[in-house]
Amino acid sequence: MLGLVPRERRESLLAWPRAFDWMDRFFDEMLPSVWGDERPIVPAFDISETDDKIVVKADLPGVDVKDLDISIANNVLTVKGEKKQEKEEKGESYHRIERRFGSFARSITLPVDVKAEGVEAVYRDGVLRIEIPKAESSRPKKIEVKH
Repeated sequence: MLGLVPRERRESLLAWPRAFDWMDRFFDEMLPSVWGDERPIVPAFDISETDDKIVVKADLPGVDVKDLDISIANNVLTVKGEKKQEKEEKGESYHRIERRFGSFARSITLPVDVKAEGVEAVYRDGVLRIEIPKAESSRPKKIEVKH
């Protein structure tokens, strides 16, 4: 394809991917200085809905169930927790540490009105699944057409 590009422009096109090296350097070098050694833990959430409930799934690997705190107020779901660091083994020499440890909190405004009663939460294999019943006003209503 470069054969279709005039010779004088080829070098600029080949250098284009390198033009964004500064962003890589920024994230690698500058952000650690902003966050210090500890970047915040931000768990990933999936939110879906059925006719009668909202389903929230959160990836929380390494978090103990007793370190989780879940609450709902004014249609805002809040999940708090702590991922505790494992004990270091004596004699180990780390080359890289990328896993993050510490406290986290994440609040999400739910897309419809929900009932705080009847919420079910299950934590299995590092995934938290929360099922939240919708309020009656948020549930679809079938309207019968008369003829």
